[in-house]
Amino acid sequence: MTGDATTGDDAVTDDAQEPTPEERRALFRVVRGTPTDAELAALTVVLLAAASPAADPPPPEPSVWNDRAARMRRPLPVGPGAWRTSVLPR
Repeated sequence: MTGDATTGDDAVTDDAQEPTPEERRALFRVVRGTPTDAELAALTVVLLAAASPAADPPPPEPSVWNDRAARMRRPLPVGPGAWRTSVLPR
């Protein structure tokens, strides 16, 4: 194929028009068919929901290693078998 020749797909026709300012601002355009207003509204909601940023993730829970309350000494148990319960986790 030579650089001068154009085929049916490569040919530029005068049918293609420059989009209007409203068409350039549009989020999407209907290429084929005639959707109802409700269908266009539903499509708009779905596209806006997909494009919106996700909700902020919850803040991370504080680490047990950084917990100041864990540094406080618990009261010593009193009574029979107290020595045994003093080392068992609560």
